Amino acid sequence: MESAQNKNITIADVAEALGVSKTTVSRAISGKGRIGEATRARVLAYIEEHDYQPNVIAKGLAQSKTFNICVVMPEHYGMSDLTFFQDCLFGIEKISGTVGYDVLMCICDNQDISSLERIIANRKVDGVILMCSFVKDAQVEFLQEKKVPFVTIGSSDYPGVIQIDHDHRSACRELTGLMLLKGMERIALIGGNETHVVTKMRYAGFADAYEQQGKEIDPSLVYLGLDNPVLIDKTVRELCAKSVDAILCMDDAVANSVLKSLREAHVKVPEQIKVASFYNGPLLENHLPAITALSFNARELGMVACRTILDVIEDVEVPQRSLLPYEVVLKESTQ
Repeated sequence: MESAQNKNITIADVAEALGVSKTTVSRAISGKGRIGEATRARVLAYIEEHDYQPNVIAKGLAQSKTFNICVVMPEHYGMSDLTFFQDCLFGIEKISGTVGYDVLMCICDNQDISSLERIIANRKVDGVILMCSFVKDAQVEFLQEKKVPFVTIGSSDYPGVIQIDHDHRSACRELTGLMLLKGMERIALIGGNETHVVTKMRYAGFADAYEQQGKEIDPSLVYLGLDNPVLIDKTVRELCAKSVDAILCMDDAVANSVLKSLREAHVKVPEQIKVASFYNGPLLENHLPAITALSFNARELGMVACRTILDVIEDVEVPQRSLLPYEVVLKESTQ
């Protein structure tokens, strides 16, 4: 019974018991402000003996912190992206919870970041994790202007931005290169929202593979900005008429639409056209034949992003760009 009461003692209780002011107790706990070492030691010894646990609000006031992290998700995303964002969030929560931080969710359209602006104006968070990076990024520009600590999950062309990403460029270069080495000369590339930096990185890897092998990309086989199943279906039928060897898809949602279109057109994979994806997601898990794809660990991405933003908040030096590994998973669709 005594233990339960001790855990509920307040700064005022400590001050009264020791005959000092509440300000003195607060300074002793926070380690800030002018206070004699003997008094500080007496306060700390008392709160340790009585198992004093400062509440988060009091602790935050003492340290000028909220102990909250804002995680910003894009307003518009496909259902196939949901698993990626969930896995990232699990990773973030796993790390934040161990150090007493809570996660505050925020949903933004890159054209309307008013919800993020409101959170920052009200000083509700100590740092921000952006879950999606854009070529022209209003979120990044705002946070840099306000000098708010933040990191991006994904790469960014803005100077000074701390980025946590998978090595998409190397991954796409390796997968494309393997397909070229297998003798697939006419490779089409489909998909990718061109406002997203990841599309730019994936295309760069695709182009790198051609350059490394002294080959030239056929621009008539590259279709970027396609995320509509109707447009993808029209494109797949055009590619069938062009007798392509293979279709590379920017992500699993595009790959799923491509495979559906090929099936409806009675085109066999891999016998007639080979298919691979630059991202392996749940939409491809149970497909027959199994689909060659790039595999990334989204949960690890979230964990690294959270550790990094916590270090930034504490003024610990961190690398400006951290690239996480990937795996090329070769399956029946490219054999």
